[in-house]
Amino acid sequence: MSSVSVSELKANLSRYLREVRRGGEIQVLDRGNPVARLVPPTEPGDEHRERLISLGVLRPGQGDSAAILDETPLVLATSLGDALEEDRTDRL
Repeated sequence: MSSVSVSELKANLSRYLREVRRGGEIQVLDRGNPVARLVPPTEPGDEHRERLISLGVLRPGQGDSAAILDETPLVLATSLGDALEEDRTDRL
């Protein structure tokens, strides 16, 4: 991980962003003290998902969720369009 001052980062932001895009990490220093770290983004939601799991808010699934696609679709008494239209009419 390389370190860079705030003024150097501001002057050469594009160069440092290219480095981060390639997988590098940049530590930003303000008067010699670390204040931030530029890192490539993780997969969307990975950190958030892991945090929710650790807090007990989210329980990870078990088994093969693709098996759901093999199941026969539900047969409804009415079409989705009719149900939606009825719901909208009830609101008027």
